[in-house]
Amino acid sequence: MLILGIETSCDETSSSVVEDGKTILSNIIFSQEKIHHKYGGVVPEIASREHVNRIDKIVYEALIKTDKKIQDIDAIAVTNGPGLIGSLLVGTSFAKALSTASNKPLIGVNHLYAHLYAPELEGDIKYPALGLIVSGGHTSIYYIKGLFEYERVARTRDDAAGEIFDKISKYLDLGYPGGPIIDRLAKEGNSERYRFSIPRMSDGSMDFSFSGIKSAALRIIKHEKDNLNIKDFAASFQNIIIDYLLSSLKSFLTIHKDVKSIILAGGVSRNSGLREKIKTVKEFKNLNIYLPSPALCTDNAAMIAGLGYHYYIRKEFFDLKTPPYSRFEPKGFGRRATNLI
Repeated sequence: MLILGIETSCDETSSSVVEDGKTILSNIIFSQEKIHHKYGGVVPEIASREHVNRIDKIVYEALIKTDKKIQDIDAIAVTNGPGLIGSLLVGTSFAKALSTASNKPLIGVNHLYAHLYAPELEGDIKYPALGLIVSGGHTSIYYIKGLFEYERVARTRDDAAGEIFDKISKYLDLGYPGGPIIDRLAKEGNSERYRFSIPRMSDGSMDFSFSGIKSAALRIIKHEKDNLNIKDFAASFQNIIIDYLLSSLKSFLTIHKDVKSIILAGGVSRNSGLREKIKTVKEFKNLNIYLPSPALCTDNAAMIAGLGYHYYIRKEFFDLKTPPYSRFEPKGFGRRATNLI
């Protein structure tokens, strides 16, 4: 069973061919990082235009690499949300046109669920699991009983973790994207040099809030001025974000005691400090920890095609008249089947 995946939720244009939801035959990713670098962040209109310029070539390359034609494909899976609405419109419009022209079924995939599926492309996930999605646009924890059984138990109330890295990096004039830059500097710094504290929600919620960490970072930068040790600051700043993320995961283990696995997903899950520290947490020592390969952490079409295969098996297809969504997928959104998420 061959599924062609298309992903354009933000600033990566990606297409992939995946066999039986597991075997990646191709996974082509074009990143716009260099294009958005001078702006210090993703500019939605530019991202949309770049998708328009690239998508046909990327899809063609994904097919050519596998020596397949569109006639050999069983279905087309496309990210239909959440994400930048302009970017999503490019991908879904292209996928709808291709589906219509080739008479192939179309499958809409939530790209956050696809991130949680990514480790399945490299092994079998043991459920139930806790999934931590950390990226420039999302910071959430999901309790996952199995495929199609996702419960979001925590989300950020303000900035996402990746967004915090980008904003502080921009303030320090270090460059974009901020996460890899701070991660690289942190390797040579002393994480005890500058003091931060883990935020606590005043209403008792277990949601995330990174605004306090951002404010504390800006106060340190302004107070130290020319005396700021960039490497020590990077190490301290990154360390508090990692500790905050992992402490939240530990808290949910006391609630969901049946959890067998921890899944780390999203662009920030490439962070070397986070990947190393999650392996040392004593509360996780008897759990399976899934850390996808770096290429599967960022937005990519392989995870879309992989999860799309399971929708295909369930015969849950996307309605061609349904638009993409930028924030949240209503129950049964855009599908014809009745057994929906």
